[in-house]
Amino acid sequence: MGDRSDGRGEGRAYIGSFTSAGGRGIIAVAVDADTGSLTEIGATDELADPSYLTLAADGSVLYAVSEGEEGAAAAFDVSPRASGGTSAPRLIGEPVPVCGSGPTHLTLAAGHLVTANYGSGSVTTLPVRADGTLGAAAGILQHEGTGPRSDRQEGPHAHQVLPDPGGQWLLAVDLGTDSVRISSVDPDNGDITPHGESVLRPGTGPRHLAFHPAGTHAYVLNELEATLTVCRWDTEKGTLEPVGEAPVLPDGVEVASYASEIVVSHDGRHLWAAVRGHDSIAVLTLDETREKAVLVTTVDCGGRWPRDLSLDPAGRRLYASNEHSGDVTWFDIDPVTGVPSRAGSFEAPAASCVIFG
Repeated sequence: MGDRSDGRGEGRAYIGSFTSAGGRGIIAVAVDADTGSLTEIGATDELADPSYLTLAADGSVLYAVSEGEEGAAAAFDVSPRASGGTSAPRLIGEPVPVCGSGPTHLTLAAGHLVTANYGSGSVTTLPVRADGTLGAAAGILQHEGTGPRSDRQEGPHAHQVLPDPGGQWLLAVDLGTDSVRISSVDPDNGDITPHGESVLRPGTGPRHLAFHPAGTHAYVLNELEATLTVCRWDTEKGTLEPVGEAPVLPDGVEVASYASEIVVSHDGRHLWAAVRGHDSIAVLTLDETREKAVLVTTVDCGGRWPRDLSLDPAGRRLYASNEHSGDVTWFDIDPVTGVPSRAGSFEAPAASCVIFG
């Protein structure tokens, strides 16, 4: 929101969804700053299964993965000059193959769009041209390895990729090898150079991580065990050191559950984790060392199968993308306890993520 406000107390957000499961593709919505409510502006299904999205720094171009066997990424013009602020994102250029399968996440780093390709267990860089369109794949880093869970860890599965807070390093979270790979990207040619690997406890299945606002720690959410791994981050050395774990579910939960997304509060006091199966949002507190996370409670996610969890730019609300119930539900956050309370819902079949402009 912020710079994207239209002067009427509204910001902009974008919802990704699985078209193969009845989703509408990418939905652009206005966000009411006072209530958090979402109102549709326009939608496009020009790209198949745009399961994850990211925005250019100036908010004028939206990028999406196409999560298929032949994975691709695409750029959409979402600037006010293109749409008048009232229409759907407009595809610019053609979708570009990522030379990997099942891309599930993407980010911008070193002048390139970078994708994490879950199916092939690889990371790909695509040059971003001056007009925002994408060039052909420039660099591909293929992960290697396995984990103890033969049903899910028969090979590498890169699930998320993001830059560190300083922008020097690229981190790729690999569910299949129980590790976070650290590399650098050459801004001139997109080459990806491996730098190191942080090995987590076998069988945990790391899915996503989030940095503390101070930039000194990162929190890795594990899908296969529904736990959180606390890590120290050294930006100068480019090293990620695991120092502890915490559960994101209370004792005694018997339903099969799979953690999906981790969010850190702006003040660094709280963590929230979405958990599918249990269909909840876990609320954790952080101590002053930033190394002790404690599960306080869980609240219902407002639907079924929360694939993604997003914090609005003001840090006042959480938005859960409930894939199987087909909605985005938002929650007001208690500023003292960090506990979210349900405030509303927006229909979005096969919702997979929400990002804010």
